[in-house]
Amino acid sequence: MALSTAPTAAQADAFATDVYGGLTQSPQKTLPSKYLYDAVGSALFEVITHLPEYGLTRADERLIKANAQDILARTGPVRTVVELGSGSGRKTRWVLEACARHQPCTYYPIEISATALAQCGRELSDIAGVKVLGIEREYLPGLQQITAMRQGESPMLVLFLGSTIGNFARPDAQRFLGDVRKMMRPGDALLLGTDLVKPTQTLVSAYDDALGVTAAFNLNLLVRMNRELSAGFDLKQFEHEARFNPQASAIEMHIRSRVKQSVEIPGAGLTVEFEAGDTIWTEISRKYLAPDVLAMGAQAGFTSGGQWIDEDWPFAETLLIAA
Repeated sequence: MALSTAPTAAQADAFATDVYGGLTQSPQKTLPSKYLYDAVGSALFEVITHLPEYGLTRADERLIKANAQDILARTGPVRTVVELGSGSGRKTRWVLEACARHQPCTYYPIEISATALAQCGRELSDIAGVKVLGIEREYLPGLQQITAMRQGESPMLVLFLGSTIGNFARPDAQRFLGDVRKMMRPGDALLLGTDLVKPTQTLVSAYDDALGVTAAFNLNLLVRMNRELSAGFDLKQFEHEARFNPQASAIEMHIRSRVKQSVEIPGAGLTVEFEAGDTIWTEISRKYLAPDVLAMGAQAGFTSGGQWIDEDWPFAETLLIAA
């Protein structure tokens, strides 16, 4: 089902480069959150979406299921649906079924995880009138690839669901939306999912569940470095930490060193020194106010096509139309 796959050697080189750059940063070591999603990480994240503490995915799905027809009515006839970071594609089914009721369409899930793409293909390939063509690339290069081969005048619908935009710092999120807009024609649409502000303990529990699945998901990044870069991380000497940053209105995930230690990473050409309590910052998950989402869209060159909010777990789906 995949149109193209980045070379394995290039992926390995990029991982080693990012590990070197991130773990030599001072005072805060960091690694890009995209590296959490290898085959094991993607599988663990699917489990996370079913945990009682993590209401985000269920809210996302409720909104899309209840409003897919309305969303498609507001976009006009769509023949091309693109999803940035599809995951398994489970919640996208309702959008594609609503689209296919009017005309055949092509769905392009863009994912860096080959495992997630394969699962997405299995999940959605049975929808009559929908052709699934997966692209194993990062978001913007994948979107650029699709727009370069785009034909016809019907509007394109881009999906960016699950509040993945929350994984960007605010200036980066604004820049990203602007970059997406530059690849869209006037009249194209972006459906943007955003998790909204809620009580701090609710947020922390969602990223530090009682079963420890999120901890395993986070610590799997050390396992990946051990496997792919011949690193020497001893998992017993590290622990998962989720904390709320009120200034950024964001949950941060960290991997904390329990002790003073030195870890060799031959594949990245470095040795990393940790003091007890030092952390690797692996993910940010920013929480929004609903009006802020509309303001970000306007600044990026979109007009509002509608906004739907889940009240059980405050979450917004915002339809942004390219002006």
